[in-house]
Amino acid sequence: MPHAADLVAAARERTGLAVLEGLHPLKHALRFGAVVTACVVEEGCDLVAEAAELAPDLPGRLSVPPQVVPASTFAALCRRRPPVPVIAVAVRPTAGASDALEGAGPVVALEDPVHLGNLGAVVRVAAAAGAAGVLTTGRADPWHPAALRGGAGLQFALPVVRVDALPPTQRPVVAFDPGGAPLGGADVDPRSMLVFGSERAGLSAQVRERAHRVVAIPMRDGVSSLNLATSVAVALYAGVASLPLPYDGG
Repeated sequence: MPHAADLVAAARERTGLAVLEGLHPLKHALRFGAVVTACVVEEGCDLVAEAAELAPDLPGRLSVPPQVVPASTFAALCRRRPPVPVIAVAVRPTAGASDALEGAGPVVALEDPVHLGNLGAVVRVAAAAGAAGVLTTGRADPWHPAALRGGAGLQFALPVVRVDALPPTQRPVVAFDPGGAPLGGADVDPRSMLVFGSERAGLSAQVRERAHRVVAIPMRDGVSSLNLATSVAVALYAGVASLPLPYDGG
């Protein structure tokens, strides 16, 4: 039987798996149905005790026993040591763009985001606000371990899909751009696809042409922009979307 540490190391090279670094990504992944295939903890870490305050339901949901490894082995497995030194491997969901587009709540669409932490944070706020899913174009992988850290593992709570291009949809397309009309609550409803441009380049001409409405988040004079995840949060919570939360645990 392969050692869990070997499974973690190999998982980084397999697109069908997700590497969860830390307690928060692991607890959210498990709460939303992730299948965990391997788990390691650093020697000296009592996972049950660590989870007692933040995730008391975690031990009962973990189907594989954590394997204890020396600190040196853990350091070799994890590029950035999390506060609770645990790493797990989970099977990625097979959801596609259609699953997001057919769901309840707005769809968040990102055009070529650059920063993995921003991408993960977008997933986190989209999950919290009951979005139907997150679609993203470009090279940044929303299932990269850094994006999973930024998203606290909430990629498992809704469809999160990297696509070659934003797909056709019957949903109203609302594009966010500093040159648009001021955002109002009526601009966002459960049928919308909300599109946000790259942190560097903004929206493409193609998205502008597709948009039914181009809106801007009002800001104080002299402030040039908001963080990508902050912009998504403002847009989602400015709307009238219902909040279907498919989780009834603690």
